[in-house]
Amino acid sequence: MWRLWFAFLLATAAFAVNIRLYLKDGDFHIVREYKVEGDRVRYYSVERQEWEEIPLDLVDLKKTEAEIRAREQAQKEEAAAMDAEEKAERAARREIERVPLNPGVYLVDGEKLISMKQAEVKLASSKGRSVLKVLTPAPIVPGKVTAELDGETSGTVLTNPNPEFYIRLRTEERFGIAKLAKKKGVRIVDQISVAPVTNEKFEEIDLIETFRRHVDEGLYKIWPQKPLPPGEYAVVEYTEGQANIQVWDFTIR
Repeated sequence: MWRLWFAFLLATAAFAVNIRLYLKDGDFHIVREYKVEGDRVRYYSVERQEWEEIPLDLVDLKKTEAEIRAREQAQKEEAAAMDAEEKAERAARREIERVPLNPGVYLVDGEKLISMKQAEVKLASSKGRSVLKVLTPAPIVPGKVTAELDGETSGTVLTNPNPEFYIRLRTEERFGIAKLAKKKGVRIVDQISVAPVTNEKFEEIDLIETFRRHVDEGLYKIWPQKPLPPGEYAVVEYTEGQANIQVWDFTIR
């Protein structure tokens, strides 16, 4: 609102601003306003606070009017820039408000947002499979472990090879779009190597190149840099070395 008020002041300032009435000898008078009357120029002197006259032949009207036009143009450009900034801020607020406050991933579908279902990730090793819980991760024994999703294809099927997503994070973590590897009956999201003794975890996630834009605190927009070939993918959120990956899977056809 204050920008609109300031723009109004800028628009009306031209009628109250002091003017330099230039003379042909290079001097000038500071005037509030002036008008040409025959062979005289009548002006209101700011210095003496009264109306005065001067022969038209002594006044450089061309220079005076050029400066007035330049000042008015500058005021119009500043008002337009402020209006554009106000519109951009309103658009940014609308964008933030359209994304639900709940942490998760939201698919952009035209003017709508579709809440993506979070997939259940299972950790598989030679000793069996267990469900990965984000808040209380399953203990991982040293060796090779894979983070998997049941089924060879996702129930969420997209035909647009350039999908766009909003991701609202629970905490500031890494995120991206991953290409999933198909294996009999499952899709591989992450391959984790666990070092003996230290239990240090090394993860291999096949992340594709993406664009990302920070929209608000904990809120980002993400989309692939290149069209996605048909296959299995997921938006992922994780803390490196913690084996706490969260997954929102989809298929491109």
